[in-house]
Amino acid sequence: MVKIRLRRMGAKKQPTYRFIVADSRSPRDGKFIEILGHYNPRTEPKTVEIDEAKVKEWMGKGAQPSETVRRLLSARGIMDPGPAPTAKRKPKKAASES
Repeated sequence: MVKIRLRRMGAKKQPTYRFIVADSRSPRDGKFIEILGHYNPRTEPKTVEIDEAKVKEWMGKGAQPSETVRRLLSARGIMDPGPAPTAKRKPKKAASES
């Protein structure tokens, strides 16, 4: 499966990120297919530059964004936020009768 995700760049303790398209089995900073933009969380306000046409093209081909990328894209208005992720609750065990 092809994913749109963030690749960590920058120096130690000074991260910047690139939006990339990569196979889901490749490592975070490993081989990728294409660079779509970049994200710098250390500036005020946070800098997000992304090629919307390329994102829509890859999503049309079936690429799935990671949760962080989905949040950043929905904040920019590129895609719908979709349902909020929720943790599945475990069923409660019945109280044992003594």
